[in-house]
Amino acid sequence: MNRQKKAYLYALATVTLWSTIASAFKISLKHLDYFQLLLFSSLVAVVVLFIAILIQKKLNLLREITFRDVLHSALLGLLNPFLYYLVLLKAYTLLKAQEAGTLNYIWPITLVLLSVPILKQKIHWLSIVAVVISFAGIITISTEGKFSNFEFRNPAGVLLAVGSSLFWALYWILNLRDKRDEVTKLFMNFSFGTMYIIIPFLLFSGFREISWLGVAGAIYIGLFEMGITFILWLKALTFSENTAKVSNLIYLSPFISLIFIRNVLGEPIFLTTIIGLSLIVTGIFLQQMVRTR
Repeated sequence: MNRQKKAYLYALATVTLWSTIASAFKISLKHLDYFQLLLFSSLVAVVVLFIAILIQKKLNLLREITFRDVLHSALLGLLNPFLYYLVLLKAYTLLKAQEAGTLNYIWPITLVLLSVPILKQKIHWLSIVAVVISFAGIITISTEGKFSNFEFRNPAGVLLAVGSSLFWALYWILNLRDKRDEVTKLFMNFSFGTMYIIIPFLLFSGFREISWLGVAGAIYIGLFEMGITFILWLKALTFSENTAKVSNLIYLSPFISLIFIRNVLGEPIFLTTIIGLSLIVTGIFLQQMVRTR
């Protein structure tokens, strides 16, 4: 098997696993509150990433970290997993899985908007068109197509789902500036993030009413949302002749996710969700064209 075929296999495996996560979030949140779910899944991710470091013989890289690296990881861990997943999981408690999962994919457009003040990048006219198209997708999903009275079904949930993209985009920008090894960097970020989660967990939740079904869901999320899938995706990028060949496959994920939501959760998929998601992805593709230019 040549390297490009291996890249596609790793990428498709990652995309398929990520596509199950919206359903996994919704099922797990029936048995755990979002503080419990985030703490347990983050702990699993930390363990998985540490095992990956041992297998890849990168333990020496942890010994070489500087105080500046520690501060950077402390900041990145605050953004992801702490703030990003805390806000996103709260959104999942308020919205349907198809709504929260789809709105979460707006982050590449948020990244464009943040790049103007943070990276001092000029915004191309096509990027503005992309933002408008994706915003139309958000409105379509959030109002379920009821444009006449322009009423959001759950404004708080929509705000949280879209707001989570802000934390992810900030994390993405700061992470790009960090040139450390990706696995060790992510391990440190999640280690700090997990420590942050402990505080609200103890204040607002605790170990009461913990269901083993919820713990099983947290393990699944820790493995296939935060841990193993990241390593598989890195493998795909490493094997690929061109990162664009596998990177574009990620946009299959929200559509595959709707199939899991329909068949696993039994949640009817609205036509407006499909239209809105298509608008969001169209906006993202337009922005990719700008980046390619």
